[in-house]
Amino acid sequence: MLDKNGIAKRIAKEVKDGYYVNLGIGIPTLVANFIPKGINVVLQSENGLLGMGPFPFEGEEDPDLINAGKQTITTLPGSVFFDSALSFGMIRARKVNLTILGAMEVAENGDIANWKIPGKMVKGMGGAMDLVASAENIIVAMQHVNKAGESKLLPKCTLPLTGIKCVKKIVTELAVLDILPQGGFKLLERAPGVSIDQIKNATAGKLIIEGNIPEMEL
Repeated sequence: MLDKNGIAKRIAKEVKDGYYVNLGIGIPTLVANFIPKGINVVLQSENGLLGMGPFPFEGEEDPDLINAGKQTITTLPGSVFFDSALSFGMIRARKVNLTILGAMEVAENGDIANWKIPGKMVKGMGGAMDLVASAENIIVAMQHVNKAGESKLLPKCTLPLTGIKCVKKIVTELAVLDILPQGGFKLLERAPGVSIDQIKNATAGKLIIEGNIPEMEL
């Protein structure tokens, strides 16, 4: 199985040269540490930054440089700062090529729930609704099952939805999966050492398996 860094490293392989990419809170923020060399990517943070770099080393943090999740970050040469209004203008104008988000649940039709658990207090919905409504491509970085061992890849989300039919790909500690236009999780890759049966047992939604499923290369 992959740890959080492993999930982020695999997702970083989906990033293409010239992309503008928004990294959501949680596992997605780790993707900044694994952008392949030779790939020119501009990372956007909805609190008002283009040109986010990897996380700083311990002792080199600048408390004035934070991402949307209030984590200290670094900037790259040519980085630009602006207000949230302009940032969300970029998002709503579809200037972001790829959005990478965490999720609590994803449905087999591409619905995503990632902002609220009923009965638990939250600070706010954040920018996820705008991102899922506007991004050209959405990849979810998440754990395949919850702490009770129950699947988070479902026939239908049970939590309040963030977006409808918007997720294109999922990377978990067990697998890489596409969501097909007609619905269903199509298994593309297995995490190192993970069997097909493990993935079947961890997936409550419709799982589509065709041919030989390779192990992911990190």
